[in-house]
Amino acid sequence: MPGRLSPLDACHRRVGAKMVDFGGWEMPLAYPAGTLEEHLACRRAAAAFDVSHLGTVRVTGGGAFDLLQRALTNDLGKIGPGRAQYTHLLAEEDGSVLDDIIVWWVDAERFDVMPNASNTDRVVDALGGRDVTSERAVVAVQGPGARDVLSSVSAEASSVPRFRVRPFEWKGVGCVAAGTGYTGEDGVECAVPAESAGDFWEAVLGAGATPAGLGARDTLRLEAGLPLHGHELGPGITPLQAGLGWVVGWDKGKFRGRAALEEERGRGVRRHLVGIVVEGRQPPRQGYTVKVGEQTVGEVTSGNFSPVLERGIAMAFVQPDVGENAAVTVEARGRTLAGRVVRMPFVTAGGKG
Repeated sequence: MPGRLSPLDACHRRVGAKMVDFGGWEMPLAYPAGTLEEHLACRRAAAAFDVSHLGTVRVTGGGAFDLLQRALTNDLGKIGPGRAQYTHLLAEEDGSVLDDIIVWWVDAERFDVMPNASNTDRVVDALGGRDVTSERAVVAVQGPGARDVLSSVSAEASSVPRFRVRPFEWKGVGCVAAGTGYTGEDGVECAVPAESAGDFWEAVLGAGATPAGLGARDTLRLEAGLPLHGHELGPGITPLQAGLGWVVGWDKGKFRGRAALEEERGRGVRRHLVGIVVEGRQPPRQGYTVKVGEQTVGEVTSGNFSPVLERGIAMAFVQPDVGENAAVTVEARGRTLAGRVVRMPFVTAGGKG
């Protein structure tokens, strides 16, 4: 059965993008230039990503704030209208992450909750609200030159500060810009009505952004040490295990999964998420075993070749006593890769390792 199509689908196919299924959507994996070039364009200049597969669940009305405060981990009371916040929706029984979410607090009584592609229905079930995903496209312009590129398309959108949210008009249509992204670089994500999305996308590319697909998005987020649901977050994985305790608003009162999370905080986590850099270019892959000496201590959750470091890198859950600088080996289909535990991110903004 064919997947859902982005409002930008025709734009991608017209230039020969390789399309793949992702979370029930047909999305571009890479364009003819290839993932490596797209990745480096984002680190060095500006790249544009179609992230329309991300959901948008609109929660509105006078009770919206209280509803989200009771459901999600982070404390919306620390921000306000015109701001964005990263947060989690937890399973009540064990505190594991049902989804990680960005909330755009657009105005006093409107919240656009942005879940992962395959989790939109789950978030609607938990929060209510209205699924408006099909009504818009989301274009992420990312990289050290992203704002310069975007400024020639919309000066208003390009100037939205980091983790701020701002409605803007483009050619007479109402859009929303947020200073958010998933690459480790500065940038802006723009929600544009579906009927105008193709023209907006072409304007961004015409201003100098390189189109980039899911392949580059994944290598960029890995270099930045950003978790991906289904890998570093998901069933059985709590924010505390993933090193994301800062996403939990302990001082705000009740939220879903709080009791289970408090219990884990009291006893300590049984595993924690680390970064590993291996010797050589071969990438560790999800499911590979991590060892210290002859002892198995964990498993790789995400791994790939780092275009910036020119080494294989990985994120892995390991025993809590395995810390930074520990020498490890990764068992990779008959080969043993020597590596070391490192602090994440692997690469900071601008491609600095």
